[in-house]
Amino acid sequence: MGLTAKIRTRDGWAVSHAVVTVTDMTGAQVLRAEADPEGAVRDTTSLAPGAYTVIVTAVGYAPAAAGAIVTASGRAEIGTVTLARQGGSELPPPGPWTIDPAHSSVGAVAQHLGISSVHGRFTDFSGAIEIAPDDVTKSRVEAVIQSASIDTGNGMRDGHLKSPDFLDVETYPQITYRSTGLTSAGSDRWTVHGELTMHGVVRPVDLNLAYLGTGADPWGGTRAAFRATAELHREDFAMNYNQVVQAGISAIGTTLRVELDIQAVQGESLPSA
Repeated sequence: MGLTAKIRTRDGWAVSHAVVTVTDMTGAQVLRAEADPEGAVRDTTSLAPGAYTVIVTAVGYAPAAAGAIVTASGRAEIGTVTLARQGGSELPPPGPWTIDPAHSSVGAVAQHLGISSVHGRFTDFSGAIEIAPDDVTKSRVEAVIQSASIDTGNGMRDGHLKSPDFLDVETYPQITYRSTGLTSAGSDRWTVHGELTMHGVVRPVDLNLAYLGTGADPWGGTRAAFRATAELHREDFAMNYNQVVQAGISAIGTTLRVELDIQAVQGESLPSA
């Protein structure tokens, strides 16, 4: 006897510690129960037969309401109640996630000679994401990039980029990013506010983030995918090299477009090989 229900997100993930309130047709509260860590509600309170309203609330989610009919058995089986994130914005399940470098890319694009683009990427990086359970705007991300891992497909150019003219990898071996906040920019888009440390300089940098979805992988884990972009000005990071080739055109543009394709694995570490 009593109330049973499952509380889930639109992706099917459990909403832990959601609160289920049952009212009768006069609006009086007759039962209040809290979901367990698996999003399940099991309350043994017997209810009188009749019609009831069930309201489900959880911090960070829009409330949901449903009708329920209690039979002579005194049991109310609500089934699965789906909650949408506040404002309609979705994110992966809360908790720690670890960026998988083998299935992610950290790239940058710069203008070359004013007529084309040079594409580069960093091949050695790591990072962690923490999705906050109650207020997603408190979620965090940290990443560390080894600056000497820059690869543009040209050894001479890579050597110049590693020199004191640009990254100065001997003096500043790491590039780091730490988020300071998160704001919604749409149903599946976010702005990540953070601080980028590069070439010994710390600057605020916003990432335009798109959440691409979550799913199981072939190795028994759960993965989430993101795509993010940002625009940097290398003068902001004391990289002032500016060879002019002709008519005021710089050999290498001063603006960099950062392009991130990220896969993260649920948990505090990557699975062992």
